[in-house]
Formats: sequence, C-alpha cells, structure tokens
Amino acid sequence: MKDIIRYAIMALALPAALLFTACDDEDYMRFDVSHSGVYFTKDTLIYSFGVTPVEIREYTYNIPVKVMGGVSSLKREIAYTVIPDSTTAVEGVHYTIGEACIMPDSVQGVIPVTVYRDNLEGTFATGYTRYSLCLQLSSNEHFVPTLDSLSQVRMFRFDNSVDQPAWYNAHGEKVWQKRYLGEWHPLKFIKMVEYFHDVEKILPETYKKMAALYGDNLEHIPFGDPYQYRTIFVKYIYSKMYEYFENPANRERILSEFPDFPFDFPDPYSVAA
Repeated sequence: MKDIIRYAIMALALPAALLFTACDDEDYMRFDVSHSGVYFTKDTLIYSFGVTPVEIREYTYNIPVKVMGGVSSLKREIAYTVIPDSTTAVEGVHYTIGEACIMPDSVQGVIPVTVYRDNLEGTFATGYTRYSLCLQLSSNEHFVPTLDSLSQVRMFRFDNSVDQPAWYNAHGEKVWQKRYLGEWHPLKFIKMVEYFHDVEKILPETYKKMAALYGDNLEHIPFGDPYQYRTIFVKYIYSKMYEYFENPANRERILSEFPDFPFDFPDPYSVAA
C-alpha cells in the first residue's frame, strides 16, 4: 500500500516538476537573450589628481556600465543624460565625455569622462573645489535602463586636492616627517610618490615589498618613517626630491603652481649622517 501511494505522489509531482523546469528555461532565455538592459556597476565614483605628477594636466575616468542580456557582434551606444540640478561641473570647461558604448561581443562598457586639471579651482592655501557630474542612463534602440533606480544614476566627483597622508604616531596623531621632508606641502608628497613609483623600474622586487607594506601611494607608512627601507628612500626618493627642489630651473614653475611653496627640503645625506 505504501508503495502504491509513493508512486502516485511521484506521478503527480513529475508533470509539475517538468512545468517548473520549462518555466525556468523560458525565464532564463528571456533574461539572457531577449532583454537588453543596462546599468551602472560601481557605486563610488571619485577621482582626485592628488599625487598625480604635476606634468599630467588631464585624466580620463572610465565609469563602468554593464549589460543585462545577450552579446552582439555590433558596437552598441549607451544613452545617458546629465542631471543639471545635481551637477556643478561645466562640460567643455571641467570635463568632456567621450564615446559611451558596449564593444562587440561584450556585456561591459564605459562612459569615459576626461577631467581637465588646469580648470579646477582651488589651492593648497584656500582649499580645493570638489566638482560633481551626475549621469542617468536613458533608453535608446539598443538598451533600456534596468534593475532599480539606484542602478541607473551615478554621481562622479572630482577635484585637484592633495591631502596629507594618514601617517600617525603612537598617540594617534597625524604626523609628517619634517626631518627628511621639511614642512608639509602637497607638491612634496606628489614628488615623493612619483619617485617611489620609479623604484619599481630599478628594484622591482624591493618595490613590490614596499608597496605591500606602505601602500601603492605611500598611504600607510607607520609613524611616517619607512625605517625598514630608509636606505632605499634616501638613495632613490629623498635624494631625487632634494635635487628637484634645489634645481633653480624648477623654481619658477613651482612658484607659478604653488606660490606658497616652502623651499626647505633638507639634504637627506646630511640628515642621515
């Protein structure tokens, strides 16, 4: 009797399972092939020229976008609008937007925004202006915005600021190594990071260890003193900085960019002696 009941239940369950599977397959095909939705994938969009070498006057930030649906053999344009009420940056002055598209045979694309450093207001002495660009995805012949409304709008913020790195002493107070660097100034940190990156070309394995310990842009030097690699810093970073700031040919250009720059960078070999 129990076997009869068990087989009866299985007979009733099998058609339902087949129907459920058929619905799943149908939904999957509709999701993967028929529906061409587009949405933003990255939540936080922030860029600062920060420690970028002063010679670099523009930068292209690629805002990532993804397709929910099938691929195409054609390049497909992404439609968007700028929301003026939430945007402080001026197109053609502070930024321009390049070709926004999904490339052939791909479900990922970008909206490329080029930011112009020369037109960003603010100085180290007065503070820096942070600009915003708010984009909302729109419908076109290729895509419709999909997922929730939060996935259709993104705020991109950018500026020209250089903040003092988060180096702290044993008491939790932010510090700057005046002994080797003189008074804090953003240009000093820009050059410090620039010469730090140059070490990778000379001592790649040592650079890899230092980057793992201190951060890619020297964000986390304990107590602000790279004592484990101080010899490397003196030879390849501090000495290069000293030469740069002591060179009269650089003085006029530095003062045009930073009128308040303190030319007090010490000779690292004298300090280390």
